[in-house]
Amino acid sequence: MTMEKFSEDRIALAVQNFYKGYNCSQAICTAWADAYGFSEEQMAKLSSCFGGGIGRMRKTCGAACGMFLLLGLEEGNTNAGDKEAKAENYRVVQELAHRFAERNGGSIECAELLKMAKVEPTTHFTPDERSAQYFAKRPCPKIIEEAAKIWKEYLEEKSNNK
Repeated sequence: MTMEKFSEDRIALAVQNFYKGYNCSQAICTAWADAYGFSEEQMAKLSSCFGGGIGRMRKTCGAACGMFLLLGLEEGNTNAGDKEAKAENYRVVQELAHRFAERNGGSIECAELLKMAKVEPTTHFTPDERSAQYFAKRPCPKIIEEAAKIWKEYLEEKSNNK
């Protein structure tokens, strides 16, 4: 599967990946796996820990984490001593987080987006069964769609500014 990096199909694929059973982070990351030289399986492994608001703790939304993982692959800094590159990376992460929050009710926190209480990390490991009821009560597909749109827009803006 090789789709052009800016393809609208990647947005739909991210949402489909969630319905397929991937967590929010995996749904975003696997939609762009081939664009970064990864297989779907490799990208699913890389992003697997960030679902449910990072390990189902309902902290930072997995879809936002997926965008941040892709940003690292796109232009993350690799020189430990390069403070300028690190600062630029943090600036872009915060810009993407701001866009994400603007489009999703003002938050990047899973618990707030789901209107649920955060859970104690040592008490709630088992994911909910993916059923019609699960999908009906979850805003996740729309949130994933917005995160995928933000990522696509970011890539297009970056490409246009070159």
